[in-house]
Amino acid sequence: MTTTEAAPRKRFFTQLWFWVIVGIVLGVVFGLVAPDAAKGAKWLADGFIQMIKVIVAPVIFCTVVVGIASIGNLARAGGLALKALFYFLVATVVALTIGLLAANIFAPGSGFSGQPSATALESAAKQVDQGSQDAGLTGFILNDLLPTSFLGPFVENEVLRVLVLAILTACSVSLLAAPLRKRVVGSIETISKVIFGIIKLIMWAAPVAAFGGMAYTVAQFGASSLTNLVKLMGVFWGTCAFFVVAVLGLVSWWAGFNILKVIRLIKDELLIIVGTSSSESVLPRLLTKLEAAGASKQTVGLVIPTGYSFNLDGTCIYLTLGALFIIQAGNESLPIALQIGLALLMVLTSKGAAGITGAGLVTLAASLQAFGGEFFSAEAIAVGIALIIGIDRVMSEGRALTNCIGNVVATLVIARWNGELDRERLKAVLDDPSLVDEAMELEHGSGAEEDESEKELAAVGAGGGYEVATERTGRVTSTGKTLPPTGRTEESSETHETVR
Repeated sequence: MTTTEAAPRKRFFTQLWFWVIVGIVLGVVFGLVAPDAAKGAKWLADGFIQMIKVIVAPVIFCTVVVGIASIGNLARAGGLALKALFYFLVATVVALTIGLLAANIFAPGSGFSGQPSATALESAAKQVDQGSQDAGLTGFILNDLLPTSFLGPFVENEVLRVLVLAILTACSVSLLAAPLRKRVVGSIETISKVIFGIIKLIMWAAPVAAFGGMAYTVAQFGASSLTNLVKLMGVFWGTCAFFVVAVLGLVSWWAGFNILKVIRLIKDELLIIVGTSSSESVLPRLLTKLEAAGASKQTVGLVIPTGYSFNLDGTCIYLTLGALFIIQAGNESLPIALQIGLALLMVLTSKGAAGITGAGLVTLAASLQAFGGEFFSAEAIAVGIALIIGIDRVMSEGRALTNCIGNVVATLVIARWNGELDRERLKAVLDDPSLVDEAMELEHGSGAEEDESEKELAAVGAGGGYEVATERTGRVTSTGKTLPPTGRTEESSETHETVR
């Protein structure tokens, strides 16, 4: 029986999170010192997100197919999916309700007297046009959910449609004979390793993307934002913080872990989100980290990708808060009954946003279009979106951070609910996050030096003499050093080395 040891701590300047912080700080300084030039740095963040989006669809497809098909039992997979969807529905309703309460209590749009610029109105009109295309249940099913071809969703990076294709493929693979199913799952898993290798290369650019994103954000705003917009940002961020600490904190406590320790575990990913304003950029890293922390591969592979479309807590808070801000800014009021009706509608429309920068703004426009009525005429929506569009990037960061934390908590809770969480392993990792460092290094790299154990493994593989075969709950390198277990309580922690 091997004993899990903490991975040796690396120097801080070799860690990705350190260079992301450096990029953020330099971006803030650049935005303040040379705002005109800094506005042109936005393409650095946009380029990084564009590269990440290239591999998001394949990552989701591979992880969902492997996660479901490796179970080998559609009934068990269906039970896991139903639990996940039930959790997502409850979380969505709670987040929408908290957004409504915050808007009514703090009234960030009350007393607004400013007018949006012509540029903002023009940009808002585009968002409204895009949102109107997706209004209604039928539009959601036909335009967002059901694929029009097999390859089209991958080309257009349509996450919901990729998810549908992945589920159908996984169900088909699950019905194959066991030997063939294992070969197919193994092949898809191999492809996912190649995709993770691509991500490993792209992540080198994360600090540069953080620099460009923060430089643009600081230059765009400065300190001249209108009082009501600053108040809206403050209320939104405060509401998100309350949701994470109070709501997710209570759920985490019930599940047997501490929300603050979970946040510490994923601090690297949260810093990347702050710089890039997109939760998609860290999806592959979360898959590896949560499995290394004790959640089963099946649960992680199903819950995380699905949560990116169905468990958007931050987006839900943004939707109800933004809608009532628009009402308040127009010196109107929306009766409680209509507010509840709007929130119920947003339970559906919130599922169309996939965590991409700006998706919340389009979803807000679509929700207001679908709701209609005298309070949300086409003109009122255009003016309201124009007011918010200037601060949407700062709001987008709050959405992405809350969405990310919400999906991490959901994965751990559902894994425990389904009996697929190694609680002892999770406790050890939350107490000492360095236990997952080596697993993260092997899958994604750190944007720094190559780990010695990885070099040795590569050398052994090149020599063709040995292959390190491992259980999912413990891995040993050729030097005998234990790597972090990746969680499944029914397996022993013994590790075997196979000689070829």
